[in-house]
Amino acid sequence: MTQSSPRIGIIGSGAIGGYFGYHLARAGFDVHFLLRSEYEAITRDGLVLRGKRFADAKPISVKTYRSIDDMPQCDWLLLGAKATSNAELAPILARAAAPGAKVICLQNGLGVEDTLRTMLPPSLHLIGGLCWLAVYREAPGVVRHIALNDLHLGYHSGPQDDRASPQQMLEEGVAMFNASGIKAISIADLTEARWRKLVWNVPFNGVAALLEAGTSLLTGNPDSRKLVLTLMHEVLQGARACGYPFPEDMPQQLIDMTRSFDDYLPSMYFDRVLHRPMELDAMYGAPIDTARAAGCSLPAIDMMHRLLRVVDASAVTV
Repeated sequence: MTQSSPRIGIIGSGAIGGYFGYHLARAGFDVHFLLRSEYEAITRDGLVLRGKRFADAKPISVKTYRSIDDMPQCDWLLLGAKATSNAELAPILARAAAPGAKVICLQNGLGVEDTLRTMLPPSLHLIGGLCWLAVYREAPGVVRHIALNDLHLGYHSGPQDDRASPQQMLEEGVAMFNASGIKAISIADLTEARWRKLVWNVPFNGVAALLEAGTSLLTGNPDSRKLVLTLMHEVLQGARACGYPFPEDMPQQLIDMTRSFDDYLPSMYFDRVLHRPMELDAMYGAPIDTARAAGCSLPAIDMMHRLLRVVDASAVTV
């Protein structure tokens, strides 16, 4: 494919992959979806996006594949599955990639690109994707949008490319998403961006899973709100120890932003109620270990991690 007409593959077409894939396909990009459990529903009924901003959105027909053997190689690959499935999906990414392809890792947590990099061929470029987006999978082929529409792209690693620099690749990706209606920007420091997102993810995902509750309760109840704020400030301590001094009023700003949403159920909530493995290593273990190496302990986050490990261990045996 040429730079002006890239072929895009969606690997992991849940809420995140479905949302971005919907926008790209609707905008006329050549998008290909590798599907498993949702293959029949999306092939038959199309991909559906619902929410206040998308009240008039119609289902769209997309190119679907049940097997990687049938899917064409792609110039861009969007990895929307959980980090817990990377070992299984990395060989699929390698087979789905055109020469010099760019893989965008749309996952939560710290160091996810470092881990994924070791599983990918050195010929592929790896880009981190920070999704500032509240969506969830409402039904097979149906994505419910709650709030936000932002994607931050940062280059991680890849081969030296005489045709394009890392910044040029980021600009190409940003232009592609902006053309589809996503508010995308490039970022210079991927690690800083991952710590920044952890300020929201660590409390809201973990507490939502433990209480089996959405953001309305977590921000509305004074006890749960205090717990969320405590965890947020502890993430700030870890980030500061690692060289990222975020503003002290950032937690309250995030609380206020979240209270402006309709009730939202974070991804780890669904992991618990559907008995799926949680992304505990990337979202809790890695920040705890990284902060500890910088001389900073995170006791409240460590306690949260231990509680979630108990829940996770019992859930996956059901």
